[in-house]
Amino acid sequence: MGPLEGIKVVELAGIGPGPMCAMLLADLGAEVVRIDRLEAVDLGLEQDRQFNLLNRGRKSVSIDLKKPEGIDAVLRLIDGADALIEGFRPGVMEKLGLGPDVCLARNPRLVYGRMTGWGQDGPLAHAAGHDINYIALTGALHAIGTKGGPPVPPLNLVGDFGGGALYLAFGICAGIVDTQRSGRGQVVDAAMTDGASSLMTAIYGLFASGEVSTERGANVLDSGAHYYGVYECGDGRFVSVGSLEGKFYDELVQRSGLDEAAKRDSLGDRQDKAGWDAYKERLAAIFKTRTRDEWCAAMEGTDVCFAPVLDYDEAPVHPHNVARATFVDYDGVIQPAPAPRFSRTPGGIQRPPATRGEHTEEVLTDWGFTAGELDLLRVAGAIK
Repeated sequence: MGPLEGIKVVELAGIGPGPMCAMLLADLGAEVVRIDRLEAVDLGLEQDRQFNLLNRGRKSVSIDLKKPEGIDAVLRLIDGADALIEGFRPGVMEKLGLGPDVCLARNPRLVYGRMTGWGQDGPLAHAAGHDINYIALTGALHAIGTKGGPPVPPLNLVGDFGGGALYLAFGICAGIVDTQRSGRGQVVDAAMTDGASSLMTAIYGLFASGEVSTERGANVLDSGAHYYGVYECGDGRFVSVGSLEGKFYDELVQRSGLDEAAKRDSLGDRQDKAGWDAYKERLAAIFKTRTRDEWCAAMEGTDVCFAPVLDYDEAPVHPHNVARATFVDYDGVIQPAPAPRFSRTPGGIQRPPATRGEHTEEVLTDWGFTAGELDLLRVAGAIK
């Protein structure tokens, strides 16, 4: 089930954004086959199968890409695919004999998805890097952090997953739509630097207009404004406030008691940045007068634009997340459910993460390999 049911994707195993892109497509119904190595390779983030959630939803085929027979087998799979996902450095797929020219010549309708940090060309294209480096180059990392402090890496959400996986998934889906119209495939060059830069579009617009400065913690959305930030409560836990609009700010003022504090301390206009630090000190003192649960009772569900800051144990059991089944217990692991949601063709987790090579014979058979061909691949050492 799912809106991508019937779409077939071949994924060359990697880490981070490539696997997440494949997971997103599988969650929405695509049949994704993951091509794994025959033996484990230290990629820096090896996990037990059950907890490697980015690998959920698809079957695993182990093929030795150093064997010509293995390359031929992968090309056979690509012949029957709608899309390909690969995350090697530029030129690696070409050296393997799996470059876009070869693949598109065999399957002209193929959408060839390429996931890299720096892109397929440019001065840094062949340099190693990780999420933190890619978002550093875009201005995104510089913008995240508190006043007077250093930039703070936002996990690997902005580069790997936001600027990488989501943009590649979007690109592949757009490419498939175009192929259905034109009958022709193409290459999707998804670079994390490009995607993270795209995510910063609105911020660059605010900067160009003078609404945002390059100083961290001095702007509305980066913890500079007292009405958009995180506050510690009396029990050491935290709440978030996002009272941007005037009517929401009025609600914050009324429910927190900030109006009396502002009058007492002769604080000025809320939009005057010169007074933000003083307002923050007053709000910080106010929020410390109650526990997080007490503030939730007073503000959650109101127009303050308020939410408690929840940890990994708390988020799955929050009533709103429970009501929407935002998290699910699948294969004994609490994990985020597929998103987004569709009214007529809902997606779902197709299967738990696979053991490396778990479905080799099953998938190759389903995709047209004969028993004799499987025997030849085993003799050649291309599969086990």
